[in-house]
Amino acid sequence: MSKFTNDIHQLIEYIGGKENIVNVSHCATRLRFVLKDPKKADIDKIEDIKSVKGSFTQAGQFQVIIGNEVSTFYNELIQIADIEEATKEDTKVAGRQNLNPLQRLVSHLAEIFAPIIPAIVVGGLILGFRNIIGDIKMLEGGTKTLTEVSQFWAGTHHFLWLIGEAIFHFLPVGITWSIARKTGTTQILGIVLGITLVSPQLLNAYGVAGGAEIPVWDFGFAQVQMIGYQAQVIPAMLAGYLLVFLEKKLRKVVPEYISMIVVPFLSLVPTVLVAHIILGPVGWKIGTVISNGVYGGLTSTLKWLFAALFGFLYAPLVITGLHHMTNAIDLQLMSEFGGTNLWPMIALSNIAQGSAVLAIIFLNKKNEEEKQVSIPATISAYLGVTEPAMFGINLKYSYPFLGAMIGSALAAIFSVGTGVMANSIGVGGLPGILSIQPQHMGKFAIAMLIAIIVPFGLTMVLSKNKKWANKELAKHKG
Repeated sequence: MSKFTNDIHQLIEYIGGKENIVNVSHCATRLRFVLKDPKKADIDKIEDIKSVKGSFTQAGQFQVIIGNEVSTFYNELIQIADIEEATKEDTKVAGRQNLNPLQRLVSHLAEIFAPIIPAIVVGGLILGFRNIIGDIKMLEGGTKTLTEVSQFWAGTHHFLWLIGEAIFHFLPVGITWSIARKTGTTQILGIVLGITLVSPQLLNAYGVAGGAEIPVWDFGFAQVQMIGYQAQVIPAMLAGYLLVFLEKKLRKVVPEYISMIVVPFLSLVPTVLVAHIILGPVGWKIGTVISNGVYGGLTSTLKWLFAALFGFLYAPLVITGLHHMTNAIDLQLMSEFGGTNLWPMIALSNIAQGSAVLAIIFLNKKNEEEKQVSIPATISAYLGVTEPAMFGINLKYSYPFLGAMIGSALAAIFSVGTGVMANSIGVGGLPGILSIQPQHMGKFAIAMLIAIIVPFGLTMVLSKNKKWANKELAKHKG
């Protein structure tokens, strides 16, 4: 009998019995359950189990925070419950049965962008660094940049664009590949489709926007414009899903002995043609409307209201999973305006959640057990991952979550009000300043201070207010 045995028996009982478990896997710190009837889980009793640091429901999964020993806990759990091991992917698929159509759509979007986020993070850092050495006049009395006085830095600036261009201009390749990968269709066809959207044969999207003459493919009876869709998100998504649709349909009707020849040809060629005739232009228009609407809201006379609402509501969006939709909007803003004023607010929301947990650490400084959750959660939030902070601490006490939302809203108002723009998405929390365009870094630093001080202060104040301070604080306060 291990130190977890009793806790595991309690967890199985409070979760509705092993017969209520459809599937269970684990990640670095959490158990991920898919339950037949999520309502049978007694959350209060589950969170009272000694080994449990918190719980939450996301993407159709009931997730229980265990901590760094989750793999040991999991291995004993599946033995005691007599259930089969599962992967995170198995759990994701099973969990979709508990989602409504909107949540399923958001889940699909998240899974498309997740594999390409690391590249976008690198691209954002590269663009930021290029701006620092190439645009900020920091030498010779503020009259020259590093690239103007040093051949080394000039060469570095030139070289780094090779990577930046590959990531952002050729983004459609990553999107179409990711769609093919996610849907289990032929990944190389997704890659080829993406290349046909950004081929050097085509007039670059930036050239089209600049009014250059557009070449055409002339078929005699019709002409098709040779337009590239560099950095465009929606045209790539529409084309990717058409390719997937055609391939899956064809595999059902084409005999297996000729499928290797027929299916790729009849999937790819029509998709590329339709992409350039219909989906590309339509997708570009949709993307332009969305980005103009968001950018207009963030630069209008009511920008403070837009910023306040987004800053206040972003954390609740994370709970629902709807925050993944902002990735596509951010990328579209980058392609249209050379940067995004949405991402800075997301980074500030991360910081605000971490700051609220920091206050809880201070309030409960004698509670060694809670520090096992709160300290890693603070670090994680300050590095851009807020789920441990929100589900492990802030939602548990309620008032830190409110304090973080208010602090995030005030920081967002300052950020948008002063015109802060980021080069790219992906770097969240405190490192988010590395994504900010150099001329705005000072203003963003002030916004970061707001996101640190206000949530910390509000959490401290609300903890003294009987209306907000709940039994959890009274129970744990040293």
